[in-house]
Amino acid sequence: MATILHTVEEAADLLRISRWKVFDLIRRKELQSVKIGGLRRVPRSAIDAYVARLLDVA
Repeated sequence: MATILHTVEEAADLLRISRWKVFDLIRRKELQSVKIGGLRRVPRSAIDAYVARLLDVA
């Protein structure tokens, strides 16, 4: 199965948060991302894992 990569803006839309919050989550290593050249991408699996961790805490 192929890993789907989202832009930071797409990840923000999926999570219903700001793009700056996505960058903050990446910086704090709460949300995994990859860098391709100068572009930052967020794997769909990383978004799913982040949401799962939030649900475990709740």
